[in-house]
Amino acid sequence: MIQIGIVGCGVIGNRLAAAIADHDRFELAAACDLDADRAASLAADHGTDRTATTTDHEALVETDGLDAVYVGVPPLAHRDVVADALAADRHVICEKPIAADAEAGRELVALEESTDRVTAVNLPFRYTPGFVRLREMIEAGEVGDPRRVELRFRFPQWPREWQDVSWLESREQGGPLREVGTHFLFGVQELFGPIETVSADVGYSGPERYEDDVVGTFRAGGVRGTIDLLCDHEGEEENSVTVVGDEASLSLTEWYRLVRDRGREGEATLVDERGDTVRALLTEFADAVDGDGGDLVSFAEATRVQEVLDAIHASEGDSVRPGADAGGR
Repeated sequence: MIQIGIVGCGVIGNRLAAAIADHDRFELAAACDLDADRAASLAADHGTDRTATTTDHEALVETDGLDAVYVGVPPLAHRDVVADALAADRHVICEKPIAADAEAGRELVALEESTDRVTAVNLPFRYTPGFVRLREMIEAGEVGDPRRVELRFRFPQWPREWQDVSWLESREQGGPLREVGTHFLFGVQELFGPIETVSADVGYSGPERYEDDVVGTFRAGGVRGTIDLLCDHEGEEENSVTVVGDEASLSLTEWYRLVRDRGREGEATLVDERGDTVRALLTEFADAVDGDGGDLVSFAEATRVQEVLDAIHASEGDSVRPGADAGGR
């Protein structure tokens, strides 16, 4: 039984805790949040009478018998919590994005490479049935020659109504690109390899506030892509990735639904299953801890996504190479 502690007892932390409680290879050993009542509530709902609570993550990572730590705090705090967990010889699952910027991400990659502890980032497209099928179909040539990959995001309200946290409004560590775009840019790199260049025009909702209007292009593995993001508007929320080939198109919508030739005669839903991606992550993580492999998203993979996000924000309409020195132009 893997004894795991959770740092950050918000919506996502509680989601992880519920999955841990239902998983036969994990037990919730400790919960940490700056708000003591939230830590106590999560422990009461998903832990046992042995689950410890604290407001200090340094105390949590030193908990006797602890094997692993899930880091579910805002991105600016990821670097310190992950570093302290690894220093305490704990395995680590880190919430996405890897950090608030790629520089901190690269520091975490260096820490990952210096330890034998198991590490992972929670980027669930690796396990989402519709996305897995999308990747398999593209690899099998079922769209023909991929000509375009299109990312489209619509947020009538940001942060969304259920996200009652002010840091999501900040340019420093919040915004829809980090919170949602991370998943889809990771997906692009799963499908076509590293994103080599980006060019984007980014508008912001105010000084030091989140991006609310992005129009951009990128190139990955010889395929051109587009990003179209808009916040604070009339209409429905939308998050989608569409791969257009010379024989067919495939769209992943609503995070999980895979549709062939969406909006055309003959449109067909190929996958309509959400899957339990949190359970899949925990199972793969447990396999890795037990020395039985484990298909996990590495810190390096997640940092390559963060480099793309940094490049989008730095572009100002110019072509930028993600991860390049001196701005990458």
